Amino acid sequence: MGHVSGGREISPTARALLALEAIQNIPGITAARLGERLGVTERAARRYVAILREAELPIESVSGPYGGYQVVHGLRLPPLTFTAAEASGLVMAVLEGHKGAADPADLVGGALAKIVRVLPTRVAAQVRTIRDGASGGAGDGEDRSPAALVGLEVMTVLFEACAGGRRLQLTYRRAHWTGESGDRAMAVDPWAVVLRHSRWYLLCWSHTVDARRVLRIDRIVTASQSLETFTPPAGLDALAVLEEHLSQGWTYEVDVVIDATVTEVGRWLPRSLGVLSPAGDGRRARLRASTADPGWYVGRLAVLPYAFHVEGSDELRQAAADLGRRMIEAGSADSGAPAIPPR
Repeated sequence: MGHVSGGREISPTARALLALEAIQNIPGITAARLGERLGVTERAARRYVAILREAELPIESVSGPYGGYQVVHGLRLPPLTFTAAEASGLVMAVLEGHKGAADPADLVGGALAKIVRVLPTRVAAQVRTIRDGASGGAGDGEDRSPAALVGLEVMTVLFEACAGGRRLQLTYRRAHWTGESGDRAMAVDPWAVVLRHSRWYLLCWSHTVDARRVLRIDRIVTASQSLETFTPPAGLDALAVLEEHLSQGWTYEVDVVIDATVTEVGRWLPRSLGVLSPAGDGRRARLRASTADPGWYVGRLAVLPYAFHVEGSDELRQAAADLGRRMIEAGSADSGAPAIPPR
């Protein structure tokens, strides 16, 4: 049973393996620096090197003022292995940062497909869903700054619980804008871990509130697995559920009719902007969502090569009018910039 809280005692064997990993990754690493990476004294670091040598691993000392330790050239090491958490995190990080990573014909996509093939079955199923539905775009209401850091131990427990179908006990830090303060204890069935718009989320069923929830992982303070098990919903599309969640629950209503089919509009707008459905005879699409920033939302709609009509929300209608006015002024010869003659 995994548990995450403060620090966790690491066994001497585990530290010796971490020492080997550090020496492999940083040839010439000094005993002092090795000790810093292991969280031990320089003397203890030398002792772990001695343990590796006793195990007949060829660790040599490099002489000179910048000398340290390195693995003897030609050593054949075991095949590269990942934990489920490491492999899943790597896959989703690549999807987030490389446009072609979802395509096995792409160079990076082909390498990614190899990683997915060796993941545990349940983890691979989750990752394939995310890979196959990968698309760009930023979610409404999201902080567009770099992703908040999340603890490796927390992520490991979450991935293991998702893969093993184990219920979790969480301590969750509530957002300041909810008006509630302090941490909240929660019991959840973790369905999937998803990386979206440079932020990690846990899609789960909360037994605390008896409802589906999407939790920000950087707000999970502690996490521990229980002995209780669960079965996730059949055919779960974690990415679709997450993006629908990101488009709902904000201050201002969005109800827009677009002069194109749902399929055509879907090629231009990320699913996180809202839920698309046919309007009228199906030749037009209706977009329903909500937003905290009407001006930002209208800017996303402006990329569409189709006409659209704001049916709901005076605030969204006003934002569209303001944007249209700015565009007209930007193209006007009286705007202060030289007019560009038509081609």
